[in-house]
Amino acid sequence: MHRETSWRSPFARTWTLYFSAVRRNTINQLSDAMMHNNAATYSNPIRAVDGSGPFIVYTGGYYYLLTTSWTDVEISRATTLNGLKISTKKVVYSTTTASRCCNVWSPEVHYFSGTWYIYYTAGETTDLNGQQIHVLTGKSSPPNIPRTFLRTTAFGNYLVHSCFGSGSLQSLCIEPLTTPTSIGTAHVISTPASAWEEHGGSVNEAPAALYYGGKTYLTFSARWGYGADVLFCRKLFLLAFCILEGPNMSNSHRTKIGPVLSSANGNYGPGSNGFFTSPDGTQIWNTFNADANSAGACDSTRYTMAEVMTFSSAGVPQFAAPQALGATLAGPSGE
Repeated sequence: MHRETSWRSPFARTWTLYFSAVRRNTINQLSDAMMHNNAATYSNPIRAVDGSGPFIVYTGGYYYLLTTSWTDVEISRATTLNGLKISTKKVVYSTTTASRCCNVWSPEVHYFSGTWYIYYTAGETTDLNGQQIHVLTGKSSPPNIPRTFLRTTAFGNYLVHSCFGSGSLQSLCIEPLTTPTSIGTAHVISTPASAWEEHGGSVNEAPAALYYGGKTYLTFSARWGYGADVLFCRKLFLLAFCILEGPNMSNSHRTKIGPVLSSANGNYGPGSNGFFTSPDGTQIWNTFNADANSAGACDSTRYTMAEVMTFSSAGVPQFAAPQALGATLAGPSGE
């Protein structure tokens, strides 16, 4: 059983929310020994159908994968990453209520003060103007769910989401999370301004938080378009923070880098990603959706992929190109 809370965005046209993080990682460098481990092998895709907007956490000996079929929120679990392929999906949310029945996107699970919460967006079947942020509140908590949220030591927890906060441009907004089900004032932290963000449409969406080497990063998806001349050109970009007076303050330095993940090896439009840690905590992994259709698709043909992250000598995140489906890869360390 659960209780649902809905948030109305201060921006009426907000139509998508993604925010995720991994626990602050105190490891400054991952050694080659950690990267080349004796873990079980796996291959992509992790979920072949209805794999949009994936979110994975590892806790208590299980990987938990959240995805959506556009009308519900589904969760499955397995003891290995490869085991998620055949794990049984359970529907944890669906409704016939017209205001939140459809266009269900980006489910994530987060843990606060002994209670678990599943966040997602949903709206009406007619258009995307009614998209809102929703929260499912659990009555009991699974043990050791990682506290996966955009957190700062000095400034607390924050919600990050896509918004129309700068005219008609789809941007990124950040606001304090005052409680797990309430938010403060929104501030725009990124707006499409460069050619590499605007091809096929001016879009910043799907932020996901990553912490490494004392730095805070947000990945986000940008560039959108269809057609023979545009193809499916969604790409993943990186926004680096240097937090000086809180993430929403004007003198908090922000640098955009990208693209960091693009179409490759028959996988098109990689994006809508999230991060999770390996069972032994020595690796950070990236999970994202992609599609085999070079012309683009926003439907059940999107599949879930996962790949290990590496970091440069300066601590900058390095994203491997999406590997060919079916290729045998080393699994997470500690399996």
